[in-house]
Amino acid sequence: MATFKVCVQKERKDGFYPVYIRVTHHRGTQFIKTDKMVTKKELSKSGEVEDPYVMQSCTQQILEYNERLNRKDIENWTVKEVVDFLMSGDDDICFSDYARQHAKRMIDRGQERNARNYVLALNHLERFAGTNRLMFSHLTSQLVNRWIKSLETTHRAKEMYPICMRQVYKAAMLEYNDYDMGIIRIKVNPWVKVEIPSADRTEKLAITPEQCREFFSFPIPDSKLKLPLTEFGRDIAMMVLCLAGINTVDLYNLRKKDYENGIIKYQRAKTKKFRADGAYMEMRVPAIIQPLFEKYRNTDRSDEHLFNFYQRMTTSDSFNANANSGIKQLCRAMGMAKEERYSVYTFRHTWGTVAQNDVRASISEVAFAMNHSSGHNVTRGYIKIDYSPAWELNEKVIDFIFFSGKASSREQQKQEEVHFRLSYRFMVNAAAYHNGQKVAELTDVGFNNVDEVIARLVTMLPGDIPDRSIVMFKIVNMDKDQTVVYQRQKGKGF
Repeated sequence: MATFKVCVQKERKDGFYPVYIRVTHHRGTQFIKTDKMVTKKELSKSGEVEDPYVMQSCTQQILEYNERLNRKDIENWTVKEVVDFLMSGDDDICFSDYARQHAKRMIDRGQERNARNYVLALNHLERFAGTNRLMFSHLTSQLVNRWIKSLETTHRAKEMYPICMRQVYKAAMLEYNDYDMGIIRIKVNPWVKVEIPSADRTEKLAITPEQCREFFSFPIPDSKLKLPLTEFGRDIAMMVLCLAGINTVDLYNLRKKDYENGIIKYQRAKTKKFRADGAYMEMRVPAIIQPLFEKYRNTDRSDEHLFNFYQRMTTSDSFNANANSGIKQLCRAMGMAKEERYSVYTFRHTWGTVAQNDVRASISEVAFAMNHSSGHNVTRGYIKIDYSPAWELNEKVIDFIFFSGKASSREQQKQEEVHFRLSYRFMVNAAAYHNGQKVAELTDVGFNNVDEVIARLVTMLPGDIPDRSIVMFKIVNMDKDQTVVYQRQKGKGF
């Protein structure tokens, strides 16, 4: 059983003695400071407090402490746990303060970018609630659901913001609630009755090689600046595209020691703390962007940065924002509509798309070159990685885009869909289907258009097909390996 005693300790310089309540439990002792003060006149010769008003106030506090402890089983508590319980009281805790502290802890662990998302989520929640002193008791399921509903027009925040705040809430419950000791300071969990919506599916940002060629060959608009933003944006887009879609934060963070014998070595900032291999990657710098490496190389020998980007932009975020701004300005000069303009991420998506669709690399090969987690983390821990396959794939993508002039697979598909033509020289295979069954077929030459093929097949159809029934006609140009399908209704189409 814990025992209490009113006492003083050291005399202050002004002659006053702060009054404490001494707590003793299992031969351990701690002190709880009160708001009372006494002088030497209110102390007995043995140092005991004799002031009746102070004693009455402290005795009332001790009675309250005893009443609270009597409702708990404190047999296995330490004296510190007893004091922590008594000091915690039943006061509400400020969620806003705790969330900001949580974000600071993330920064201390090197999770600056993620911490920024947590702060943004908290700021939005506070604006919705109308206070920057949001308490845990305020966060009811009704409030949280209404807040999530206010985010429904966003693409990603409607999922990301609530998840961030839920993580903060869970961390607080683990820190403040001791279920073994029965100490429950956060009594309600609103997230049990909250359904967090999924973010909108990411739009495919990739553009075709033809669009890449047009972008990089477009003349930079005139400017009085030595390095206009449009030129800067185009250069960064080129570096991202030609380094297998490297992220701008990794480009910005490169150090001189990371570039050796024409190879850059880096850890992907976004995932290095979550992957067993540290998201480590090596990429050979292709000849096409060697001039850009020289153009932006940091010549300050006293500084470790590989590039001089930091001299103009103090953070990787501002570096990325400036690159995006330059790219969009160049797109505007090209006459593109606002919603169609590119960003840095466009060229990362484009690299992966061209590698898979046009160079015919496998998904795993693309993922490896783009430094994505492969799912083979255990295997990667056993072997010495050879990064040269990624270099070779990168060179193939660069060759296809900049040194081939070939049409992309997507453009070829569009052309095939639009330009399905027949000539009397082409060999045609055509078949008619009704109710899923093939009812007529031919293979021949001499057709000038699709209508002639369908007309020939109609003469071969069985007579028991009911009026207004649909018949499917599948026509293959065997010389060009092109296929089209048409449907016709009996009595209208034939």
